Amino acid sequence: MTAALLAAGVGLGAGVLSGAFGVGGGVVTTPAIRLLLGYPELVAVGTPLPVIIPTAIAGAWTHARLGTADVRSGLLLGAWGAPAAVAGALLSRVVGGQIVLIATSVVIIVVAIDMMRPGRPSRAEFDDGTRVQVRKPALMGLVTGLYSGFLGLGGGFLLVPLLYRVGGFPIKRAIGTSLVAIAAFAVPGSITHWLLGHVDPGLAIGLTVGVIPGAIAGARLAAAARDRTIRTTFAVFLMLVGTVMGLTEAGVW
Repeated sequence: MTAALLAAGVGLGAGVLSGAFGVGGGVVTTPAIRLLLGYPELVAVGTPLPVIIPTAIAGAWTHARLGTADVRSGLLLGAWGAPAAVAGALLSRVVGGQIVLIATSVVIIVVAIDMMRPGRPSRAEFDDGTRVQVRKPALMGLVTGLYSGFLGLGGGFLLVPLLYRVGGFPIKRAIGTSLVAIAAFAVPGSITHWLLGHVDPGLAIGLTVGVIPGAIAGARLAAAARDRTIRTTFAVFLMLVGTVMGLTEAGVW
């Protein structure tokens, strides 16, 4: 009973952060499954992915209703990233759980540092008014999808900064658009990790109980907050998660 409540609480927290920052929630659930619940590394990597699907859908739906999601761009990113997520999931089994989690922490810290830098002007589009760009969303989708499957994360921790820096999206629109893409990334990655035996069904259900209301609440919080506040809070949050995860898996903590 205590473990189930703890899992639901982790899911709720992950859902709020997912809706607020455009991440799938795995950036919270992966370290929580490993550090708080004591599951093996690859279960901590694989189990968040099926939980990310309802989380991302709930957050994306709320952002779309609030006008802070580019659904077309999100689906385009998802179409490119979904096959890469399968490749990333298969790669995680070859590399091993501890290395995957240490790699996760390093990437999270690098992204956090980048998010603290001043942003570029916003242009919120993947087209020039006459034709849709392909190269930019294709590269973003492939890279993010690969990391999503490999690290067991939605990929938003990487996609939000890419949309903000490279795509020129305002931070709120980057968050909403990221959630649309994450929903697509998580499906093939979940199936692959399930077949590899990296998903604990009971744990996934417990997490899911909290993530959907959390994602809706987080999306509403993001819509009401100032852009600079969101960006700074997101960066600090990532830095803390990445540091704790890295130190723990390296045996320092």
